[in-house]
Amino acid sequence: MTDKTRIDVHQKVTDALIAQIESTPGEWQLPWARPGVAFHIPENVTGRAYNGINIVSLWCAALDKGYPHHLWGTYRQWSDRKAQVRKGEKASLVIFFKDFDVEIENTDTGETEHETRMFARASWAFNVAQVDNYEVATIPPRPDLTERLDEVDRYIANTGAVIHHGHPMACYRPGFDAIYMPDRSAFVATATSTPTESYYCTLSHELTHWTSIDKRCNRQLGKRFGDDQYAIEELVAELGSAFLCAELGITPSPRADHAQYLAHWLTVLKADKRAIFTAAAAASKAVAHLNGLQPKQPNQTVSDAEAA
Repeated sequence: MTDKTRIDVHQKVTDALIAQIESTPGEWQLPWARPGVAFHIPENVTGRAYNGINIVSLWCAALDKGYPHHLWGTYRQWSDRKAQVRKGEKASLVIFFKDFDVEIENTDTGETEHETRMFARASWAFNVAQVDNYEVATIPPRPDLTERLDEVDRYIANTGAVIHHGHPMACYRPGFDAIYMPDRSAFVATATSTPTESYYCTLSHELTHWTSIDKRCNRQLGKRFGDDQYAIEELVAELGSAFLCAELGITPSPRADHAQYLAHWLTVLKADKRAIFTAAAAASKAVAHLNGLQPKQPNQTVSDAEAA
């Protein structure tokens, strides 16, 4: 690479992320979706589809608990079908609305008028995964839409990180020193990335978390951030993901949904104008650690300028 084309990838990505956070804050998109949940509207065992807030509520419950099917019912509805909710199972919240009439006095005429209003009531539903004695059709697995990038897969394998697939959510668990990921087939395209980019960007995020423990980067955020340490660590992981993806050529430019994710921590960044620099430096150190786990090329040397 010539001096003319050499750029500071870290600075470029950081500057772009900050600019996007300030100009287009929005909702972060999960780059994966549970088969049978996110691609299916939750449905009651009576055959009626849920709508409105109940779609969101039941999707969240399914994702949190790892339910693979979109079929739900109340305890009584399952019992009516000779099915049994297993002992100890916890129900998920469903909201339903009822009409009621109220009498209102018209202050101008003195007459009493009737008005129909709605009020929300809580109900509770169990997923079919919590029920015995009920046969449900198997949802066919979603095809794997991700493209395997051999060079990137070798890079990840060289880190030695333990990675388990099949988990409902992506996370790093320090106690087990292991990364947990959804299956590759669970990753979908977003407005700004392909399924392949979504998969590798998410894994890069968790790899950055993986560097945090004492035997690796020993990331100590100290008292400076107090209760915001978790938010800053998430910021480090997201920047580390952006840096690593840029180095590996997974994303050609900073992704809008990265910036939207960081918007959640914009208050932290505004409260401490140096927070972004601390996070970016920690993210660079994390990527450097991952790079250091890669095998050296024959006759490979690093100049002082490159090291800087």
